[in-house]
Amino acid sequence: MIKRIVILVTVIGFLSCKNEEAKVAMIDTTASSIEQETTYKVSKTNEEWKQILSPQEYNVLREAGTERPFTSPLNKQYKPGTLICAACYAPVYNNEHKFDSGTGWPSYDRAIDGQVERDTDYKIGYARTELKCATCGSHLGHEFNDGPRRTTGKRHCINGVALNFIPEGESLPELRK
Repeated sequence: MIKRIVILVTVIGFLSCKNEEAKVAMIDTTASSIEQETTYKVSKTNEEWKQILSPQEYNVLREAGTERPFTSPLNKQYKPGTLICAACYAPVYNNEHKFDSGTGWPSYDRAIDGQVERDTDYKIGYARTELKCATCGSHLGHEFNDGPRRTTGKRHCINGVALNFIPEGESLPELRK
């Protein structure tokens, strides 16, 4: 009986030490990932962004704000064309992937390959997938899993103020430098 107690205490002590090592490793990993900052092809200071963006664009694109639903002229824009980031002019969505989600924001089932990055956002108390321009890091909107099942099943719920529509056949502007 005493041997069992000694073995049990030894195992518990060993496991708690291993658990502490794992916690320290987890803290170190988290700290190093916080220190890493993404470098974007188009990068400006907050003051520079404020000079070229409207106050509403700045709020959405640079402060991750949200425009009021049903206010964007892009909600009912279904003509063929490309949607570019309003901050840097990078192409981010093709209008052929647009659908009416009924949510009040322009919705797409996918982005142009490699043009939008995903991040995790906890701003409203739980994790959501934030969508950002891969060229300048500007906030575009969020991704949800309630999109059309016949395609990707995803809904990219995008702030219209974060986009500019370029009709098919028109040249895309050069990236903002």
